[in-house]
Amino acid sequence: MNRFDSPQVNLPSVAPDLLVQKRAGTWQISEISTRLAIACEATPDALKGRVLDQVFPQSSPSLSPLAEEAANSAQDLVGIKVRLLPEAPPLLADFRFSGLAGDYSVQRVQISLRSESVASRLESGFAGLIGRSPTMREVFRKIELYADVDAAVVITGETGSGKELVASALHHQGCRRQGPFSAINCSAISEQLLESELFGHEKGAFTGAVRAHRGHFEQADGGTLFLDEVGDMPLHIQSKLLRVLEDGRIQPVGSEKVRRVDVRVVAATNIPLEKAVSDGRFRADLYHRLAVLRIHVPPLRERSEDIPLLAEHFLQQFNRRYRKQIERLTPEAMSILAAYLWPGNIRELRNLLERLVIETQAPAIGGRALAEWVHERQTFQPGGLQLVACPTTALVQVGDRPVDSPVIDIELVGEAPGDPIGPADLKHAYQQADGNITAAARLLGIHRATFYRHLQRLGIGRQDLGA
Repeated sequence: MNRFDSPQVNLPSVAPDLLVQKRAGTWQISEISTRLAIACEATPDALKGRVLDQVFPQSSPSLSPLAEEAANSAQDLVGIKVRLLPEAPPLLADFRFSGLAGDYSVQRVQISLRSESVASRLESGFAGLIGRSPTMREVFRKIELYADVDAAVVITGETGSGKELVASALHHQGCRRQGPFSAINCSAISEQLLESELFGHEKGAFTGAVRAHRGHFEQADGGTLFLDEVGDMPLHIQSKLLRVLEDGRIQPVGSEKVRRVDVRVVAATNIPLEKAVSDGRFRADLYHRLAVLRIHVPPLRERSEDIPLLAEHFLQQFNRRYRKQIERLTPEAMSILAAYLWPGNIRELRNLLERLVIETQAPAIGGRALAEWVHERQTFQPGGLQLVACPTTALVQVGDRPVDSPVIDIELVGEAPGDPIGPADLKHAYQQADGNITAAARLLGIHRATFYRHLQRLGIGRQDLGA
């Protein structure tokens, strides 16, 4: 056992392990926790005033550049994986800028250390789902509550939000976890084949049925069947599904015999089933039979605090897949990710991280690495993502959610293509919004800051808009 294996080092702490400050161009220790001092085979008093990199000369990555980055960007660096010694277990470090001291020229940074395993339990979420936002904690609560019962569940949420992961968690956390989990996408299979895929068929039942086939209900016997995009299921198959849910019996296509199955059904949809019922596209009796329990998976734009956790998860996943050693995303890159609305949800974030890992050769992914993607998003979804130049910062804005970050050294994206906004447009929107600039900007499909830039470009004052 080496000296960093002590559980004192590996447990998360409330107070920071290190308080460092920059003097004479070097980062020095002003305070150090007792547990970390003991791990260094010294006392806290003996280490005060020592140069940070001299106390931890073999830290990987070096602590001083990370403290420097946190101080210069005035943003927290959270969950940076570090090794204090080559033989030591990896820890996760949080670097938090704590302001200036003395004559306001001394920068101060707090460093907190925690073990990777503890952080994983605390932050990775539940049952393989990642998140710590209130909306995701509600999802976790419902999974625990619903896992051990056999009642049908409907999972709602946008495409790419993780509905199948929730269904899998319901199965693997419940009393049926020893049984099979079978999934079928009801919108990805033709109407002619869907019945066969669900209930099976006998040999010769139709052209091409050269052998008997066990449908998903039989494959899931004793376990869970996940029906994805159930709202797209044809009406005549809905009636057969209802019959199975009521009596637990299936009849394969081309067979005269019925078979009993014991299956829990979990369904998912990205369309409002209530509206589908009112439109006559979904049977009301099937809706009531399926929607006994409900879980709503929030879109990524409503759980932006989970983006750093998800980005770190995907970063490590693709590091392993592509044999890379990219350590982190910089605050600039993370600010761009946090500002975007993610219409493709987690699937879109995952695809972006895979691309960044493949393309990046540096140890960190910075704002410049996202430049091409920013331009693509602007072209693909005009007005969806803009970087607005400011004197000292770049304002990353998406819709109505701006995020201030240090200057990002990439080419700034201009206005969305289309007819330029003129004085009459600004005046009309302003009057329609009763003088509310934010509401007026929303009517024009632009951000509030962009509205003001149009006023400046046209030489118009706010007082001119009400005339």
